[in-house]
Amino acid sequence: MATKKNIIITCAVTGSIYTPTMSEHLPVTGPEIADAAIGAAEAGASIIHLHARDPETGKPSADIDDFMGFIPQIHQATDAVLNISTGGSSLMTLDQRLAPARHIRPEMCSLNMGSMNFGIFTLKKRFSEWKHDWEPALLDATKKTTFQNTYEDIENILSDLGNDKGAKFEFECYDMGHIETLAFYFKEGMVKGPLYVQFVLGVMGGIGATPENLMAMKAAADRLLGPENYQFSVLAAGLQQIPLATMAVILGGNVRVGLEDSLIMPDKQLAKNNAEQVRKIRAIIEELGYLVAKPDEARERLKLKGRDKINATK
Repeated sequence: MATKKNIIITCAVTGSIYTPTMSEHLPVTGPEIADAAIGAAEAGASIIHLHARDPETGKPSADIDDFMGFIPQIHQATDAVLNISTGGSSLMTLDQRLAPARHIRPEMCSLNMGSMNFGIFTLKKRFSEWKHDWEPALLDATKKTTFQNTYEDIENILSDLGNDKGAKFEFECYDMGHIETLAFYFKEGMVKGPLYVQFVLGVMGGIGATPENLMAMKAAADRLLGPENYQFSVLAAGLQQIPLATMAVILGGNVRVGLEDSLIMPDKQLAKNNAEQVRKIRAIIEELGYLVAKPDEARERLKLKGRDKINATK
């Protein structure tokens, strides 16, 4: 077992994968997303990973006004680290995806480390009726589009949000090659430690959600980055969310849960809210003899710029 340290819990409260038809508990409006984030923070999440949605339809949104419908409330009610997605949706342009983070200048942003097929079209098979026409259309669109993150895109994000605005990154690695890309930029000096690497397992088009794959990703990161230069977290889609998060803790890593990544609990019932998933993984963490990191500890470990340096006003 790895040396024990306090575990950073990230909660991704809504995302852009699941749609309103799939769960009545998915937060959509600004107040719903704010309540979800605040509840997750109160349950023990020290980092809140945030996407926005159109409050009328629930469609993924990169509109700054939609983000500012919940950012001030979360910032005022909690001291959690706000982590703004640069992924948005595979159907958005890069400028659309980056607009919210450019405005908010958060402590952290996500950064997908490569272009990839990002298939969520298989989710369509589970439903025959939809609340909104855009839902099946969006799912179908992922069969013929690529989630683009070219080397130039990555470098522009590193320069714009990192060098210029002081954000640190949640480096999302959906496959082994993404770790190789991160290692390239680390060796070139374009990213500096401590790196926060999110192993993402279970998205169609990326690496599958299995214990063997998680072990392989950690071994690759140890070899390419050096274990002293990075901390890792594990995000597993669907039913593998809690089992692989538990494995991450045992391996010395951190965890990410939330309704962006899985709508269900280990008993296959719909999670009623994000806090329920946070409480579940927190209970496991504490039963294993670990403690949960507070937001300021996460800031110190990841060398973040501080919550007072973000733009949390409209």
